[in-house]
Amino acid sequence: MVARTANPFKPTAGRMPPLLIGRDGVVEDFEEGLDDGPGAPGRLMRVTGARGVGKTVILTEFGRIAKARKWEVVDETASDGLSQRLLDRLAPDGPTMSLSLKPSVSLAGLGGVSLGEASVSSRRMPLTLREAMGRRLDALERRKAGLLVTIDEAQAADRDDMVAIATAVQHLIREERNVAFVFAGLPTIASKWLNDEVLTFLRRAQAERLGDIPLDEVEDAFVDTFDGSGMSIGGEALRKAVEATQGYPFMIQLVGYHIWRIAYRRQRGSGTGGHMEVGDADADAGVANALDRLGDAVHGPELDGLSPIDKTYLLAMAQDDGPSSTSAVAERMGKDVAYANVYRTRLIDAQVIRDVGYGKVDFAIPYLRRYLREHAACIRMNAAR
Repeated sequence: MVARTANPFKPTAGRMPPLLIGRDGVVEDFEEGLDDGPGAPGRLMRVTGARGVGKTVILTEFGRIAKARKWEVVDETASDGLSQRLLDRLAPDGPTMSLSLKPSVSLAGLGGVSLGEASVSSRRMPLTLREAMGRRLDALERRKAGLLVTIDEAQAADRDDMVAIATAVQHLIREERNVAFVFAGLPTIASKWLNDEVLTFLRRAQAERLGDIPLDEVEDAFVDTFDGSGMSIGGEALRKAVEATQGYPFMIQLVGYHIWRIAYRRQRGSGTGGHMEVGDADADAGVANALDRLGDAVHGPELDGLSPIDKTYLLAMAQDDGPSSTSAVAERMGKDVAYANVYRTRLIDAQVIRDVGYGKVDFAIPYLRRYLREHAACIRMNAAR
C-alpha cells in the first residue's frame, strides 16, 4: 500500500501553517528586537486581532525564533492562577510556595510561621516574580541567552495577574536584563488593560494589529503549498479558492485543507496515480466544507462572547446584503441612534464590524452575515432567555 501523503494545511488553533504569509513585518520587528538587545522596541509587544487572524500562530513563531537563538521560552494562556503558573515554571526547583493574589496576608502556625499553605498579598507577588525571573536570567545570561515570556488571550487575565507580570517585566527591562515579553489577545485588550493607571507600562508595548492577508499573497501561498505536496492548483479552481478565503488567515487554512483533502481522496480513489491536480468540483466542495466549519470554529465562539444587545445590533445589520446604515440599524433595533452607537463602537473595537465611512458599517469577520442569517432564530431565542 502506498503511504498516504499528509495534508499540508493545518486549520487548527495555534498550529503553525505551512507558510506564515503576510506577517513578515511583525516577525522582522520581533527578530530585530532580540538581536538589538535590551530596550529594543520589539522586546515588548502586544499583538491584537479578531479571532482567526493568527495571534497564537505568531506567538508560536516568536517562540521558535527565540529557541533558535538558545533563549528559554515560557508560554502561557491567561486564566486563573496565571502568576502562580509562571512562578512555578521559573522556579529553579519547580513549584515553590502557593501564592494567592489577595489583599491580605494570612499566616497561621507555630510562632506565626505557616506550616501549610502560604498566602502572599498581591503587593508581594510582583517582587516574587521579579526575583524568580531574575534568577533564571542570571543563568541564561551567563551563556548569552535570554528569556521570552508570551501570554495568549491576555484579555481574559485577572487584573492582579497582569499587574504582577507587568511590574516584574518593567523592572527587569529597566535593569537591562535579556528579557522579552509579548502578550496577545482580542482587540478589547486595549480598553481593558491599557487604560488602567497601574498598567500604564503596557501602553509602551509595540502594537502589532493583525489583519487580513492580501489576495495576491494568498494565491502565491496556495500555489506553493499545493505544489510542495505533489498537487497542482490553477485556473478557475485557484480563483475560487483564493476568493473564498477573503484574505482571512483561518479561512485560508480551512479552504486549503478541505480542497486538498477532497482532491487527494478523489484521485487516490481513482487509482490513476501520477501527478495530482485540483479540479473545479474539488474547489467547490472544499469551499462548501470550509464554510460549514468556519461557523463552528469562529462565528459561534465570537457570538458567545457578545452581549444580547450586541447580537441584536448584528442581526439588524445582517438584513442588508452589503454595508449597513447606522441609522437604519438603530431603527430596526427600535432605538435611537445614540443608543445604538454605543454598541456600534463596542463591536468596532472588538473588530467584529468595521466603519466603512458615511455613516455605514460592515462585517469585519468573513461570512458572519451568512452565519447570522442561518442562525437568527436560535440567536434570538437564546438572547430572550
